[in-house]
Amino acid sequence: MLFNSFEFIFLFLPITLTVYFLAGKAQDKRWALGWLLLASLFFYAWWNPKNLAIIVASVCFNFILARYGIHRTDQPRRKWYLTFGIAANLALLGYFKYANFFVDNWNALGGSAIYLPHIILPIAISFFTFQQIVFLVEAYRGQAADYDFLHYALLVTFFPHLIAGPIVHYREMLTQFTRPSVRRFAASHFAVGITIFCIGLFKKVIIADGVAPVANSVFGAAASQIPLTFFEAWTGALAYTFQLYFDFSGYSDMAIGLARMIGIRFPMNFNSPYKATNIIEFWRRWHITLSRFLRDYLYIPLGGNRNGAIRRHLNLLVTMLLGGLWHGAGWTFVIWGGLHGFYLITNHFWQAARGMLGLNRTTLVGRAVARVFTFGCVVVAWVFFRAESFPAALTILNSMFLRNGISLPHQLPGELGVLHPLLKLAEVRFDGMFPNGLVEPYSSVKWLVVLGLVAWFAPNTQEFMSRYRPALRYPAPGSTAYRYGWLLWRPNVAWSIVVALLSALALANMWIGDNAEFIYFQF
Repeated sequence: MLFNSFEFIFLFLPITLTVYFLAGKAQDKRWALGWLLLASLFFYAWWNPKNLAIIVASVCFNFILARYGIHRTDQPRRKWYLTFGIAANLALLGYFKYANFFVDNWNALGGSAIYLPHIILPIAISFFTFQQIVFLVEAYRGQAADYDFLHYALLVTFFPHLIAGPIVHYREMLTQFTRPSVRRFAASHFAVGITIFCIGLFKKVIIADGVAPVANSVFGAAASQIPLTFFEAWTGALAYTFQLYFDFSGYSDMAIGLARMIGIRFPMNFNSPYKATNIIEFWRRWHITLSRFLRDYLYIPLGGNRNGAIRRHLNLLVTMLLGGLWHGAGWTFVIWGGLHGFYLITNHFWQAARGMLGLNRTTLVGRAVARVFTFGCVVVAWVFFRAESFPAALTILNSMFLRNGISLPHQLPGELGVLHPLLKLAEVRFDGMFPNGLVEPYSSVKWLVVLGLVAWFAPNTQEFMSRYRPALRYPAPGSTAYRYGWLLWRPNVAWSIVVALLSALALANMWIGDNAEFIYFQF
């Protein structure tokens, strides 16, 4: 069931919330939490009921291991139980997500013919696996003070974050679920939550899905090895860059909004990453809870920055390579992770060099150049993230960096006069900027310019809603809500009209078009 579907918006959500608040009036809080758990399991089973057994078994296994193994035994055995639990979770994830990938590569390298039927990936397995590894580590560290199965099962399966995050910690959510106030309807929480949800719905349905055909057309042509022009390649790459941005930003808003309707605050997961002036800052803003997980449960256990610069950079590279592989079982994802690892290492070297040279002061122009350069590096990496294969990615990158020359409009030769022969010598062609007919030139370019201005300069949803503490640990580093005082959301008529219009546009587009899945659902 998709957040951007009529059955979710008009059936599942109102029924779930109505019964939840009615059950919340009972003296025993478990009635309300139990209903929320059942609703979340129904939500998960909507895609494929067979997968329900996998998540239920995973939840039971990890709870029993933490409650009766890690929590109750002495120190040496606790560590053994933790290691066993992490290995079992990773084995489950590895089988479903990577078995076909490794067998195919083994066959290709060794010339063997091992046959493994195609394994269907259970939706959300990457997220609920990481979620439960966090719980096991918290249990080992003594940070999981409550071992109530209902609380734990609800934490893992809670439908707003189940499919694509954020990855939450047991200790930061438990105190919220056990508060009596979250079982009572509060107009203030509901107003904030539904506003954030509607903004996210607009981002997904109107913006992300609106620009998706451009990206799909160009990347589809690259997969078929159709030669692309410079402008076609950049248009496709930028279209996917903004599609992914508004798709994930929209999902994060909708997840935060859904939880807030019942008074639960999720950690912030997305904070205008394209405003970053370097790659280090980008990863503090993009998929914040995944970055936190990779830092706390991979980078630091590998040694972090404790063993010298060389080991630190190696740890960074390994973390990003594995982070890339987590996103998908394909070499293009590994390359994407490796590129970001290289970017981060280079960024650390550059910061060290600036410190040695006394160049720590920044200017407005310097920040603008840094933002554009960072954005360009991110766009290049996204090509590998989106491309169906390595050759398809190279097809786009070769065109982006003029390896296939440049093609200009048909009417220019006559206007250029004496420069025309010189441009031909430089392999400039005059067969049109978009000769393959993959995109509608002017509307696509205008649309991308508008999206770029929004991503770079407009306040994000959390900044709009900052008066009402929309997420945990907000304001986050880099947030600039104070600049937009007159724009900040208030529960008044004007903002109600704005949100209603955004919702109406999104619902109308859902009615006439297909309801596309969120991109992060595939991970």
